[in-house]
Amino acid sequence: MNRDVSKIIRDRVEHDGNRYYAADNISEFIEDGELELLIDEVAGKFEGVLQSLIIDTEDDPNSTGTSKRLAKMYVNEIMSGRYYPAPRVTSFPNDGQYDQLIVVRSDIKSMCSHHHQPVSGVCYIACMPGDRVIGLSKYTRIAQHLSQRGHLQEELTEMIAAQIEELTASKAVGVYIRARHGCCENRGIMSSNSSTQTTVLKGELKTNPALKNEFMHNVQIQENLDAS
Repeated sequence: MNRDVSKIIRDRVEHDGNRYYAADNISEFIEDGELELLIDEVAGKFEGVLQSLIIDTEDDPNSTGTSKRLAKMYVNEIMSGRYYPAPRVTSFPNDGQYDQLIVVRSDIKSMCSHHHQPVSGVCYIACMPGDRVIGLSKYTRIAQHLSQRGHLQEELTEMIAAQIEELTASKAVGVYIRARHGCCENRGIMSSNSSTQTTVLKGELKTNPALKNEFMHNVQIQENLDAS
């Protein structure tokens, strides 16, 4: 009997002593061609879920093919940060010796790992360059790749900060995220106006009040522009 490809991938992860939490990237354990097989497997499981919810997936034209669409959405989109490798990031010499803060604003989309509801917001990344710099677009690519998984917002904020710190060797890194959560808007309290803010500061951004104020002032300027 053929084993599910998910079992094969899971065995590789466990054999290597790694975990496979919702926020973990497992792309190194997935071989060529296996993502397509995984999508087919997941589609079959979703088909069972829809049938257990007593939804006619054969004759209802709006539900026919839904299981495959859900599987592709999970693997290729909302949780793609688990199944696809991180973007390549090349650093360059800081020839201009720029030693002030860089603040990059990025739109991010994620998913609450508790209820699998959408999380949508903005991420501000602050970095003080050292001897080398990375392209501005790479900050956004890093944030988006890390976001496209199952997360808690505070966990995501810490992961982005740690990744930027590792890639840039910066002495000052900060990340601020403001996001709306479907688990608050679509269920439970059903509050359409709630948002969550999280901040992680590392290095001099944590110890230097003036530098921290500069970062948060930059955030406030952009937030005011967005609101206008």
